[in-house]
Amino acid sequence: MHIAILTLTFSLPGCGSLKEKRQRIGGLHARFGSKPSVAVCESGGRARHDASEWTFVIVGLSKREVESQCSQIEEKLERIVDARVMNVEREFV
Repeated sequence: MHIAILTLTFSLPGCGSLKEKRQRIGGLHARFGSKPSVAVCESGGRARHDASEWTFVIVGLSKREVESQCSQIEEKLERIVDARVMNVEREFV
């Protein structure tokens, strides 16, 4: 069993309210949390309008599978989220 912790920090320039922030970044739980091998939560920047941090925990039978899922999540986030990815951290447990 292999586990990765993937943390992404987003910048939301021009975002003026928490409601707008949720509209621009929302839906990550529904899109990624429905997979049995992925858990997702907003782990930082909850009270800030212009930034957000999200953490994904990915579990798989091989390190290659987990790395592939991390890459797929990163690529999809860059396409679907109306924010700039400022930082990406991967940690393997």
